[in-house]
Amino acid sequence: MLKMEESKVATEKATVDDKCPRDCVENRTSEASGETSSQMSNSAAVHKANAETEARFNRMKLFHKVMQKSLERFIDHVSFNRFASMFRPLYKMNPQRMESIHRQFIDELRTAIQEDISRLIEEGQLEVKLDELDKLEKAAKNNPDPAWRPSGVPEQDFCSFLMPYYKKQEAYMRKELKKIQAENAALAQKVQSSRESIAQTENRISVAVDEWKASVTEFERLVSSLYPADVFDV
Repeated sequence: MLKMEESKVATEKATVDDKCPRDCVENRTSEASGETSSQMSNSAAVHKANAETEARFNRMKLFHKVMQKSLERFIDHVSFNRFASMFRPLYKMNPQRMESIHRQFIDELRTAIQEDISRLIEEGQLEVKLDELDKLEKAAKNNPDPAWRPSGVPEQDFCSFLMPYYKKQEAYMRKELKKIQAENAALAQKVQSSRESIAQTENRISVAVDEWKASVTEFERLVSSLYPADVFDV
């Protein structure tokens, strides 16, 4: 009997030991798969954010490159020959001094233009506007309707642009008009109620005055009847 019980206990222990590794392996496998999926989603989100940041950086880089190229072309038009032709008498008197003035003028002009461009980028929130432009571009790709194109008749194009704005303003004005009319009607009702209340008050005052006059007349008549006038004659 003792040997049978020991054999049974050993069998149960072996079964438990065999089951525990399988459960542990399954739990570890599920946890690993969950961590893998979470890492994949996080990696996709990070990749998307990096792609957007890189696109934004490239866009601003391209913008600065275009602005710099435009600035250089503008500076090229302010050549020394043109500058000297505007001040020819001074150039003839001292060409070296004129060259120094021209270099200083170019440096200050380039600095002023670059500062204005930076100020416009900051105050105009160019990066935000470019992001909004990207959103509009994506929305336009999903829109099957054809985009607006000028008809070639400026009057029609101008009207087609302004009419929605005017209709929106008209709807707003109609709404405000109804609101004002409702307020005026409520105020007129209050005024009418106040007038009726005042008329009722005046009527009550008039009735009270008439009653007071009648009581005074009755009192005087009663007094005169109780004390005849000849009693008081001397």
